[in-house]
Amino acid sequence: MYRKLKRSVELAGKSQSTLTNYSRCLAHLTLHFKCSPLDLDEEQILDYLHVLKSQHKTLSDSFFKHTIYGLRYAYRMCGMQEMQVILPSIERPNKLPVVLSRSEVKQLLKAPKLLKHRLVLAMLYGCGLRCFELRNLQLRDLDFDRKMLHIRQGKGRKDRYVPLSKLQIRGLKKYITAENPSTWCFNGYDRENNPTALSTRGVQWIVREARKHSGIQKEITTHSLRHSYATHLLEMGLDIMSVKDLLGHADIQTTLTYLHVAQLGRQKPFSPLDRLYNK
Repeated sequence: MYRKLKRSVELAGKSQSTLTNYSRCLAHLTLHFKCSPLDLDEEQILDYLHVLKSQHKTLSDSFFKHTIYGLRYAYRMCGMQEMQVILPSIERPNKLPVVLSRSEVKQLLKAPKLLKHRLVLAMLYGCGLRCFELRNLQLRDLDFDRKMLHIRQGKGRKDRYVPLSKLQIRGLKKYITAENPSTWCFNGYDRENNPTALSTRGVQWIVREARKHSGIQKEITTHSLRHSYATHLLEMGLDIMSVKDLLGHADIQTTLTYLHVAQLGRQKPFSPLDRLYNK
């Protein structure tokens, strides 16, 4: 099943992380029942999904989601279309994103001691990159003359361009001269110490350490910088359609979320306490 799943995922153009997530979840299901998921009936599958949803402390919502998607993919791959109907739809929590203030972004950007780490944060925020988009950045994607960054094969396998600031260009030139990275903008290293793309854990570690040393109390992830990018652009006057294109969103509804956190309108929101005691 794994070999078939691997081949099917590759032909569909999905990422290696997608294959890993599907395979891990199907492996857990196999170990739970000690048989192939394809041999289970509807009642067994529903019971297992119920167990997943009731174990919030040990299994995340993303694990539940990837279990469903993995099953759907396996059933479709094996021609078991009748099994699709038993899988429940996923309810998405209506949560607003964590957004940093402009001063907090400045605090975060100056927290790391290494230029490379400061640039990783600057690219996540200054270009609104997803984590995997940052990891896949190559030197050929930097267009300093046009002050643009070419993001290749983002989510949905779509390319897009986003502007580079003068500060980013100056920092990148200094970094490239000093460290001479090969192929990727930000190198990691494999077990044989050969240069490779920076790992997801490496990016997450940079963000986590920067938050710790900045003193910011908000829960910050790599995606928080992308949320802050979109929100700040809206607050600075950029229209919603342009923000959608810069983020690489397929659906405008996804971008509209930022209207709920951006301080927009004729008058910025305020607390009535400010007016109550303002004499």
